[in-house]
Amino acid sequence: MAVRPYWKGYLKLSLVTCPVQMMPATTENEKVKFHTLSRTTNNRVVSHYVDAVTGKEVAEKDEVKGYQRGENEYVMLEDDELDAVALESTKTIDIQVFTPRESVEWIWLETPYYLSVEDPVGQEAFSVIRDAMAAQKMVGISRLVISRRERAVMLEPRGKGIVLWTLRYGDEVRDEEAYFEGIDDDTADPEMMPLVQQLIKQQTRHWDGKMVADPVQDRLLEIIALKKKALKNSAKSQAKAAEPVPTKGNVVNIMDALRKSIQAEARSNKST
Repeated sequence: MAVRPYWKGYLKLSLVTCPVQMMPATTENEKVKFHTLSRTTNNRVVSHYVDAVTGKEVAEKDEVKGYQRGENEYVMLEDDELDAVALESTKTIDIQVFTPRESVEWIWLETPYYLSVEDPVGQEAFSVIRDAMAAQKMVGISRLVISRRERAVMLEPRGKGIVLWTLRYGDEVRDEEAYFEGIDDDTADPEMMPLVQQLIKQQTRHWDGKMVADPVQDRLLEIIALKKKALKNSAKSQAKAAEPVPTKGNVVNIMDALRKSIQAEARSNKST
């Protein structure tokens, strides 16, 4: 099923412009979602805005955005005033700067989107921008308004399209040194290194999306299926006995543990 575009606008580089569309690269549609119900009636519970002082419900027409300027003091802004802040980046991704891809560290990347041509007339312009960046191993840095918030974005060529990443702001990124400074500078034990390297080699597999499957979602679906079956049969579902929590054993020698891990992995590989 075709995904509805999240955003439509223009990709611009100097005098070269083309119409583009943007779709989220990830989805949570398959996640198990719950509604809040009333236990006594089984009806869904709905939420309403309530005045924090009077306790009375506030009608939708009376809701307004407010910027706090002091205790119990707000500057109110109407929707039409917010919409009037017409930044160019609302409808145009104007690439102003390029930088080598390897210079952008992973911690700056936030949310990925797929950027593609929205109209065949813009295919040539889109392709030349994409291929030029790929040939020089560069990415474009621009800005785009997403949900009324201007974000810095990075455009990375990928296959026939472009991946657009929203970037974190500087004050959102923490310095790793503050968290790693307590780790000793000692080098690893030279006797242990070959054992760990052997273990890594034995456990190396080609990447597969199944490696990051969510067992919690699978378990939730199993529970829901049991509940549905119980309702259909008008019988109470049998609670599955919880698996015992393993108790902490004695501290073992690291070298012995590594050797046993390697032996166990070798036996496992032989059996498969």
